[in-house]
Amino acid sequence: MATSPTSDQLLVIIDPAARCTDGESVRIAKDVLSAGAASTKVCLPEDPEEFARVLSRRGSRRPVVVGDDRALIRAVALLHRQRALAECVLSVVPVGASLSVAHALGVPRGVVAAARAALDGTERRLDVLIDDSDGVVLGALRIPPVPLTPHSPDDETGDPDRADHTDMVEGAGLAHAGRHWLRTYQSLVRTLVPSRPSRLSPAPAPPGPARLRIEVDGVTLIDLDQPVAAVSVSPGPSGTAIVEVRPLSLGADAAPLRARGHTVTVSGTDFHYRADTTVAGPVRRRTWTAREGALGLMLPGR
Repeated sequence: MATSPTSDQLLVIIDPAARCTDGESVRIAKDVLSAGAASTKVCLPEDPEEFARVLSRRGSRRPVVVGDDRALIRAVALLHRQRALAECVLSVVPVGASLSVAHALGVPRGVVAAARAALDGTERRLDVLIDDSDGVVLGALRIPPVPLTPHSPDDETGDPDRADHTDMVEGAGLAHAGRHWLRTYQSLVRTLVPSRPSRLSPAPAPPGPARLRIEVDGVTLIDLDQPVAAVSVSPGPSGTAIVEVRPLSLGADAAPLRARGHTVTVSGTDFHYRADTTVAGPVRRRTWTAREGALGLMLPGR
């Protein structure tokens, strides 16, 4: 669904990482937004806590986040926890090193084009996944997590070996099978062992194939007796989630198991998962529910 913007009064929230990464792009975005809106309030939060306070005090102003994927996801998660996601129309001007999620949602790649979409674009309602711990997924989640490149500056785990990977590499990782899957899986498990284990965290699962029960709308797609090499869940059409599972036993030419439903539950041995830009876990059970039109995002008009 597409509607016109609800307010020409903007709250421009400039993420501190964007200011450090590309100050010139931030300046251009601020100039374009200030020139095109009837009223613009620019905020420069210094940390996530101040970011949350600024967003919660937005009043009638439309928030525009200037930052990377993590800033976008942080804003969406905050609005969801405030139970304000349905009533708020969000805009984003992507600035930073990790922008694949924003671009996949339809946000323009250029700073000027994205700022103009925030001013003159159309509100589009996008589907998301909400998990049972109040987490939000905009793009896709992977089990086990796709390996991360060593050069990303903003991995939330604090591990320099966990950085954002491109969608192209994620797709390539799902395209192989057989013994390659086993080697890949064992390598992935090794990357998930933290360098400083916490006494409060469950012990990571030993290397080996994942044994998971995956249920879609209460129907078991695969059970614990069949180890899996990879699982992908992403928002689909009409408020559904698209699930793709590749059992370890599949040959290179075999098609993975696919299903579509409103809820997806994964349970079994402790597992980590990657949701958008964040690696989470280990958990033994998690349920994701598709929410149709939960996110209102300003995008270029069609």
